[in-house]
Amino acid sequence: MRLSYWVKAVRSVANCLDSQSSYPNNASMSKRKLTRRQAWRVNKIQDERAKRASGRDERADEALAAGDLGPEQEGLITAHFGTQVAVESLAGQSQRCHLRANLEGLVTGDRVIWCAGEPTGVVVAQLDRHSELRRPDPYGNLKPVAANIDQIFIVIAPFPEPHANLIDRYLVAAENVGIEPVILLNKTDLLQEDDALNQRMNTLLAIYPKLGYRVLRASKMGAMEELHAALKERTSVFVGQSGVGKSSLVNTLLPDADMRVGALSESTQKGIHTTTTAQLFHLPTGGTLIDSPGIREFGLWHMSKEQVEQGFREFQPHLGTCKFRDCQHQQEPGCAILAAAEAGEISEQRLNSYRRIVASLDEN
Repeated sequence: MRLSYWVKAVRSVANCLDSQSSYPNNASMSKRKLTRRQAWRVNKIQDERAKRASGRDERADEALAAGDLGPEQEGLITAHFGTQVAVESLAGQSQRCHLRANLEGLVTGDRVIWCAGEPTGVVVAQLDRHSELRRPDPYGNLKPVAANIDQIFIVIAPFPEPHANLIDRYLVAAENVGIEPVILLNKTDLLQEDDALNQRMNTLLAIYPKLGYRVLRASKMGAMEELHAALKERTSVFVGQSGVGKSSLVNTLLPDADMRVGALSESTQKGIHTTTTAQLFHLPTGGTLIDSPGIREFGLWHMSKEQVEQGFREFQPHLGTCKFRDCQHQQEPGCAILAAAEAGEISEQRLNSYRRIVASLDEN
């Protein structure tokens, strides 16, 4: 009984510590005073975490100083396993590596300097990124999920049936990080059996080629040539709701990848998360693919209204020309965005998506 009590107490303090470090309003948390005993426990946990990080750093330094590791070389992170990563050398050899304590935040796709060792190597430095894909956690803190990406494939499927707002959220995120987005309609074989669904998909996607976005179609039953060509010689990432077939696409592109595929829930038509860590794969065509965990909703809480506006590329010629500086593009007189919509330069579908995204920013 006594042991159970202390286990629960430590877990409670640890949860309190995590909440304090990520809570969006630290001012409200500061009003809550800890008892002397609770403060001691919090400090003890912080000290233990710092010692563990310092220990990892010291062991890496000792290995380097003792000459137990090979020479420094450039490598590519192909997977992340908590405190370790899989690093691939320029020659194509892979090894698990520890991270120096000052290198937290590395993600799949990062280029690094590392030293091979036995049984594990050590990553000693991170090279500059030319791009990164980030998304906020439930507390609004930005977390990178993949680095050095050339294009983002926004994967959708007939089930779970997509909506314009979901697609536009991904497009806005891609525009803001400067990564080229490509919309990929997967599982197109399902459309052959449902004319009404096929028409809804065509209507939903019709606007995007007019805006300069590529829209591709694919199915594991065939019709993969267009996707193969788009992936060639580039580093790509698949994003989208769970259940749209991202892991199935990887299995088709790389049969040896051995990704676990989950079925859709019959009751919700939403997917079960099956990929547990971001992984990087080299395609036979010469391209590189990063498969990351599926997500049902892509939040844009970290963005301002101005950043969302910039993410709608057809808005850009009209931004800054409204009569009022704080125009919300709702029904204000002299609104350049509304005038462009009336002139047919901005579709009603996209304007409604913009308004829903901005409203979601206010909710968070």
